[in-house]
Amino acid sequence: MRPALAAWLVLSLLGGTGAEDTCGDRPTTRSQSVPAPQLSPEERLSPHMPESLRCDACHAIAFQIEEQLRRAERKVGKKALKESDYIEVLERSCSQDWESYGVLELDGEKRLSGPGLPRQQPLSVLVSGGPWPRRLSKLCHGYVGEQGEALIYGAHRRGPAALRQLLCHGDKGPCAGHKERPDPPKAPQNEL
Repeated sequence: MRPALAAWLVLSLLGGTGAEDTCGDRPTTRSQSVPAPQLSPEERLSPHMPESLRCDACHAIAFQIEEQLRRAERKVGKKALKESDYIEVLERSCSQDWESYGVLELDGEKRLSGPGLPRQQPLSVLVSGGPWPRRLSKLCHGYVGEQGEALIYGAHRRGPAALRQLLCHGDKGPCAGHKERPDPPKAPQNEL
């Protein structure tokens, strides 16, 4: 229900009636129609991330892991974290709520959107909530279990590109065969 409400709100805010520019004249309509993505039964109901969105999901997960580890390192003066600390950070990264992610349709192709992913077009309807947070959390835990905390932390220490390469672009990664994306935009930092 919540994704439908969000779509309605976005469309109603974008629509407008055009009546504010007229005084007794016939109102002109200056609205644009932006349809919500049409999700297949698999995209709506499956507990698993659809294959077509796994590369985007991997980039989102790598971004969140990178941000959480960087934040933890800042607290200890950018030194390397102890094993127990980075294991805790990785668990927290995967167990977050993931509510800021959702799916939208861009040029007929469904894409995952949210922090760390390339910006999409300004007039699009993002369907968030529902199964997307659970799917991202499940995938994140899967990557950590498959690769291991030490390997992921080592890749993080080499930089964001190394972490994305490890998780997403390896031989069996979800982005294998896709062109690697440029570094995602850095999150704004509030340092004193």
